[in-house]
Order: sequence, then structure tokens, then C-alpha cells
Amino acid sequence: MARLILFNKPYDVLSQFTDSSIGADRRTLSDFIDVPRVYPAGRLDRDSEGLLLLTDDGRLQARISNPRFKTPKTYLVQVEGDVTPDALACLRAGVSLKDGPTLPAEAERIDPPTLWPRDPPVRFRKTVPDCWISLTIREGRNRQVRRMTAAVGHPTLRLVRWRIGDWTLDSVAPGTWRDMPI
Repeated sequence: MARLILFNKPYDVLSQFTDSSIGADRRTLSDFIDVPRVYPAGRLDRDSEGLLLLTDDGRLQARISNPRFKTPKTYLVQVEGDVTPDALACLRAGVSLKDGPTLPAEAERIDPPTLWPRDPPVRFRKTVPDCWISLTIREGRNRQVRRMTAAVGHPTLRLVRWRIGDWTLDSVAPGTWRDMPI
């Protein structure tokens, strides 16, 4: 029987079980998950937080992470500035990046979500407002969400992946995981 693990990856943790950097003392998945033969289905950057799926089923791993399956991934994104309707419209239409245009995204401004505190906290600036958006993409390029928000004039301050397909981060505290029936 295949195994699927939902993990709430904290900030500053690598999405792999080992760190090949010489002399680096960075946290990895092995600091949190002691389950043999499970592997991440996709990745989440070290400076991003939230849902990471791990499985021992190669087909399931491919279905989740391969861009051709267009699995939706929803992010809660704190951005610099006050997001305008025009910026949201650009995200919804697809944004031109150096490696080509993105697929259209679902994008909306949201109230600040109730999340755990980030360690270290996001830098606060009295003179620069920020706001939150929900952004759903169906591809997974390197640092795509950060590059998309920057392209529309709103750099990302905090990025939390909340949903992948039908799986959400509900009831999974940072640094903890739970098994999910498949």
C-alpha cells in the first residue's frame, strides 16, 4: 500500500533528506521525518514554508510533481505594497518571465491569514504597506511565485504553500507531519 505524508515545512529547511554542502549546518527533512523510503513529490524553496508531500509511490510522485499533469498548487503570499486590481489581472492572464510566459493563475487579494509566526519574522517597514494574496498555479518553475509577484511590482515577503491538489495544510503544525490515506 502506498504511503503519502503531508509535511508542514518550516522556513529555512531544505526539501531534501541530506545536505551535500560542505561545512553547512542547514536543516533538512531528516531533522523532522524518520520514515524510510519516502521522497518529496516536488520541492519547496528553503525560504518558503508550508505543504510538502512525500510518498513511496513513484507514480503518485510523478502525478503530483510533473508539470504535464497541471496539479494546482495554492500559495498564501504576503507581498510588498498594496496589490492593485491591474496587478491581479496580470497574474490571472499569465506573466512574462525570462524563461517564457507562465500559465494563467488564479489570484485574489485576501485578508491576512491566521498563520504561525515565522522565525525569523518578516521584516516590517512602517512606510511600506504589505498585503496578502492567494495564488494558484499549475506549473512549478524555479521560484515561480516569487518571480511572478515581482514581475507585477509586488515582491514576495512571505510564501506559504497551503494546498496541492486536494491536500491541504489544515491541522498540520509547522515541523510536523501526518499520514494521509490514498
